[in-house]
Amino acid sequence: MKLRNLRLCIFSFLCASAVNAFSLDREAFTFTSYDLNVRVEPEQQRLGVRGKITLRNDSAAPQKIAVLQISSSLDWRSIKAGGKPLQFVSQPYTSDIDHTGTLSEAIVTLPEAVPSKSAVELEIAYEGVIVLDATRLTRIGTPEAAAHTTDWDQIGRNFTAVRGTGYVAWYPMATEAASLSEGQSLFEVLGRWKAREAASTVHLQIAVPSDEGEPPELLVNATTCPRAHEVGQQFIADCTYRSLGSVMPTFVIANYEVVNRAAIAVHFLVGHNASAVNYADAAEKVISFITEWFGAPRGKAETADLSDPNAAPFESGPLLLTPLTSTDPKLTGLAAAHQLTHAAFSSPRPWIDEGLAHFAQALYLEHQSGRQVALDYMGLHRSAFSAAETAKQTTVLRSEDEVNQSLVNTSDEELYRSKAMCVWWMLRDMLGDQALKKALASYHPEQDKEPSYMPRLIQAQTQRDLEWFFDDWVYRDRGLPDFKVESAFTHKTLPEGYMLTVTVTNQGTAGAEVPLTVKFAGGEITKRLVVRGKSNGVIRVEVPKPPEEIVVNDGSVPERDTTNNVFKIEDDAAK
Repeated sequence: MKLRNLRLCIFSFLCASAVNAFSLDREAFTFTSYDLNVRVEPEQQRLGVRGKITLRNDSAAPQKIAVLQISSSLDWRSIKAGGKPLQFVSQPYTSDIDHTGTLSEAIVTLPEAVPSKSAVELEIAYEGVIVLDATRLTRIGTPEAAAHTTDWDQIGRNFTAVRGTGYVAWYPMATEAASLSEGQSLFEVLGRWKAREAASTVHLQIAVPSDEGEPPELLVNATTCPRAHEVGQQFIADCTYRSLGSVMPTFVIANYEVVNRAAIAVHFLVGHNASAVNYADAAEKVISFITEWFGAPRGKAETADLSDPNAAPFESGPLLLTPLTSTDPKLTGLAAAHQLTHAAFSSPRPWIDEGLAHFAQALYLEHQSGRQVALDYMGLHRSAFSAAETAKQTTVLRSEDEVNQSLVNTSDEELYRSKAMCVWWMLRDMLGDQALKKALASYHPEQDKEPSYMPRLIQAQTQRDLEWFFDDWVYRDRGLPDFKVESAFTHKTLPEGYMLTVTVTNQGTAGAEVPLTVKFAGGEITKRLVVRGKSNGVIRVEVPKPPEEIVVNDGSVPERDTTNNVFKIEDDAAK
């Protein structure tokens, strides 16, 4: 009878947990702090974690149930509060937030309901393996070889590289399901997670067994992380992250050699010495240019070699992971410009942090090869977001949608990287180099408490009213402009010359200051014209010879349609 009652109790608990699983608020709690001891065993491809986490209830209602998620290749061992074990049910939860495509989810019954804005501390233990796994990509049809160039995370005997949330859930988290087959689902879930964890702090003590001989190098992308030191039969790195929202905890273990320069350290694998030196040389050549724009690096940038020559590069915090197999100086210069910008300038806002790093790449190309090369590079990025923006033009966006999809709020990488790059370029064209440099120099990330902080710093450097620009491009998503020369009238002036009056219409809903070039035999003249969304702009241009052609936009302003940017002037009209 006692055994039957025990089975009934267990069955009732599991049923109740299953019912709760369908009504769980998985994003009710914010993980405000982590204090974890992490043991990595490359020979066994294993990871073991013990430590404490603090959860704050950010929902409006008291919460009796907490959800903790880790990669499906890891297993929960214990969850405690105040030293006492807590009841929890572990179940698989399908989500592409992890490379395996599934999470190991613990549904935890807390000792008592946690009121809104109150916190609870939990002691946790889990362990398992992290092996090469690209299930989330292969199940949507990606060939396995191609999938592994993106999902290359693993703990291996000869090489280890493991990224965090969005790749491998090797530290606890909690989100709703994300699916790569559902449009922007993964970006949206990751965006909410990063926003909630923006002020969270992380302390990690990572230990790796050390055998006889030269131990491998352990690199961690933390805010502060002194070099790993040997203690007994293991070497340990003691690391702290200031913000989990802006830096994804990542660690690498390999038998590296290093090229050390003043601003950068390049860690390379056997046989990649020449490429490592080339990368370090490229960084040294670009550092003065980056310093002029964004200030001196606040710390040494770190670049680490990836063992797969086809692996996609990854950057977070001060660490860039990339295969050191390319010898193309242009590519290494671009990568170095991006990385050193992050080392010199940081912001908790992705459109500023990532947008400026991409903007720096365009500046570098212009510095090396001229404006057109930079515009061509930006054109490659424009294609990444212009299709999505053009599609929005066919629907009437609600006011809240314009705000939620804006640069200050978006979780879409194509927007806060590529579109933001174009926004910074447009601001530079409008303000000039010196004014924009002064605005960037006055930026302090700890003071960036509201979306208008950076725009106010920029506005302070000019007498022009730029509120309309920030409203169309930063605070709201107004889509893209669409410029067309509506009409052009020419009359001859005395003693020599021609006055051309041009009307430009903007059929899009976002305004911009756009360059307009008038071409004539033997030359051309470029002026700039502000044309607001769904409006016209008129400009007069004086030229020394009969005008032959008008080109609106040189590629510096993202546009919905560029096929209507050229206007031919008939011979009779030019006389």
